[in-house]
Amino acid sequence: MTEANAIKAPPAVNRKPRSPRQAMLRRALRHKGLLFGLATMLVIALIAIFAPFLTDYSPYKQDLLARMKPPVFLGGTSKHLLGTDALGRDFLTRLLYGARISLMIGLIAATISAIIGTVLGVTAGFFGGKVDLFVTFLINVRLAMPVVLVALAVVSLFGGSLVVVVSVLGLLLWDRFAVVLRSATMQVRKLEYVAAAEILGASLPRMLVKDILPNVMNHLIVIFTLEMAHAIILEAALSFLGLGVQPPTPSWGLMISEGKEMLLFEPWMITIPGIALFLLVLSINMLGDGIRDVTAPEGRN
Repeated sequence: MTEANAIKAPPAVNRKPRSPRQAMLRRALRHKGLLFGLATMLVIALIAIFAPFLTDYSPYKQDLLARMKPPVFLGGTSKHLLGTDALGRDFLTRLLYGARISLMIGLIAATISAIIGTVLGVTAGFFGGKVDLFVTFLINVRLAMPVVLVALAVVSLFGGSLVVVVSVLGLLLWDRFAVVLRSATMQVRKLEYVAAAEILGASLPRMLVKDILPNVMNHLIVIFTLEMAHAIILEAALSFLGLGVQPPTPSWGLMISEGKEMLLFEPWMITIPGIALFLLVLSINMLGDGIRDVTAPEGRN
């Protein structure tokens, strides 16, 4: 076979290397857990936002003549797709509005905890020394107090209301933020560009905002999702015990509490809000795990 008949190898294609942002987006689109958590969270958030447009009923309106109607899949009517509760309120309507309560409590409580924990953790990790010892002491004091018992005591003392529940949870869930961000800040503090910025005379606020926070933001986001799910579960537990959100406010934990007396006769009254609560917490946890996998340096290709 002559050289003219030989098959020439195709020229090598010089591919442009992916930017870190493109590589992260590529990993995110391949992460099934992240996509599932994000899609489920978006659906629940849209349901919470557009709840008034998805139903013709009020979550507070009672109709004693239509009480305890079963869902349509258990022989009920299409007028009440998920049936009615013991006071004749439309169950689907209360479920839709309950998404608002759960998301609002989770977001606000996690935001309060994130602010407290981030300030303490970044301060301790950046300055070290006596500041670190003081913050570590505060973390140990907080860890010595069981969250559920303290929440029960405070709510019992001041009464169960939306403001009290959110405030208590926000002030009790900051320890994980402080511990993780303290460790992450200590690692970033030793990097060369932070030392260079300090030598060049950069101000302390600039170093914290420009050099420290962007490099610990992925840790902050992951912990935020975990604590948001934690706050939602704690609120549901307090509402179940009658010390959380008070009637007639629609809350998934309160709906489960109201249905526990009918567990043997109408188990759907607990199953439906329980499944909704499970899906919300699962989606938040999977979203947090996906963000961790996508943004973790050891997971980058």
